[in-house]
Amino acid sequence: MQCLVCLSLRPGVLSADVYARYCRLRGYNAIYICGTDDYGTTTDTVATETKALEENCSPEEICDKYHAIFVCDTNICTAYAYSFWRSQVSQTTPRICDSDHRFIELPLLEDKLVKYIMDTSVTESWSRNAIQPTMACLTDGLINKCVSRDLTWGLPGRHETYKDKVFYVWFDAPIGYVSITSCYTSKWEKWWKNPENVELYQFMGIDNVPFHTVMFPSAQVGSGEKWTLVKTISATEYLKYEGGNFSQSKGFGVFGNDVKDTNIPVEVWRYYLLTIRPEVSDTSFEWKDLQAKLNNKLLSLGNFVSRVLAFIAKPEAAGYGSVIPNAPGAESHHRTKLLGQKVGGLVAEYVEAMEKVKIKHGLVTAMLILGQGIRYWRIDKGDKTSCAVVVRTAAGLVHLLARLLEPFMPSFSREVFKQLNLPPHFSLSDERGEVLQSSRPWDILPHSHRIGTPQPLFERLTDEEVRLYGERFAGSLSGGRARDAEATRPSRRRSRPVETAMQYYRRATSSF
Repeated sequence: MQCLVCLSLRPGVLSADVYARYCRLRGYNAIYICGTDDYGTTTDTVATETKALEENCSPEEICDKYHAIFVCDTNICTAYAYSFWRSQVSQTTPRICDSDHRFIELPLLEDKLVKYIMDTSVTESWSRNAIQPTMACLTDGLINKCVSRDLTWGLPGRHETYKDKVFYVWFDAPIGYVSITSCYTSKWEKWWKNPENVELYQFMGIDNVPFHTVMFPSAQVGSGEKWTLVKTISATEYLKYEGGNFSQSKGFGVFGNDVKDTNIPVEVWRYYLLTIRPEVSDTSFEWKDLQAKLNNKLLSLGNFVSRVLAFIAKPEAAGYGSVIPNAPGAESHHRTKLLGQKVGGLVAEYVEAMEKVKIKHGLVTAMLILGQGIRYWRIDKGDKTSCAVVVRTAAGLVHLLARLLEPFMPSFSREVFKQLNLPPHFSLSDERGEVLQSSRPWDILPHSHRIGTPQPLFERLTDEEVRLYGERFAGSLSGGRARDAEATRPSRRRSRPVETAMQYYRRATSSF
């Protein structure tokens, strides 16, 4: 199986990374494609040119500067341009001018496009919030869409008449997936012109959906060539901060450049953000919630791994001298046999969820296996045979958990494999029988294997640290006043409460 994983802008970065890692875990031939959106910003490419004028530099220099900073403001990601009634640079009033533009004639492609959308969105894994805006675009029938802009920053038009114009960013940006692939491999056509053997997965914020379900497929279908069309789309809603909107200008919220300056490990950030992934509705980053998930779930995970490995590492008089023991008769050990059945069922559920891109469900299921391991870990040192069975089985669970969690927390999994004295090669392959083997965790690690040195994996986040982080990222307004001000400010996405979802998407996508 070949998987082509693409992402659109920042909201999809973590999700797409998780799924690409899962594909590799399963042994699929996968390519993960992404790139810097130099020609597109939160308010169309005009904002890039405006910012360049403000800072007295070129648009390219602006892109290079902010690519280096890489500020991940995941709440500001709109698919339409705001109206500028007065120039931000010259302070003059804009005037309306006639201008010739190029259009893509979507009505000529409507029958083919509608059939593709109806077939794919139903039979394949399109998230509900990917289907809704797509159907909103089709409700009133497709119209010709302008694909050029009177700007200087962007891909220039090829025709002589349009040499002073550039392509509209949301027409050319998805084509960038193809060009980026061609930069990676000269055999790019085996990925992009091979729909029988390649499955295309795309991850994005909800506002970018129509450009990937209507605009991009229309360009592919309209070319008359056999392209790999998207199979699965996973869209997310908005992530808020302490109940309000992220605001970079007010310093309200934790942004990408802030994360690296905290002493909170990357696996904690990844785990927490994935547990609150806004799959069906908006969610909110809450410091108290992060603290609870770290101090309860992740500490429990780290403690289970440490207990098992630390017991194995004890001298032979008290443990096993860092060597995995032999465990004859494990399959007839009643408690172990029941554990194997439960774990095997949960791994099957994990695989099913991840195949359908149910990322949160996959993570929750992996953590349920942790719960089974914690309840199982009861050793009777007086019964050497039973003790060996439990220890070897628990060590197998540690190995299994590290593999299942690698897509979500890769640095955690690498550290666990290091403590197991294993190279960081993670696999859950059907061909190797590794999914079926999960129901026999006592067989995962060979007896006589020598483990490494156990070390703590997570540290508790204190109330004082939570208080300090809360104050640090409260912005220009203090504490609750900052939260209340942001929460009561009308959201851009819901600034017209009387609109239905369909009305909103028809309006929001009318310019693309």
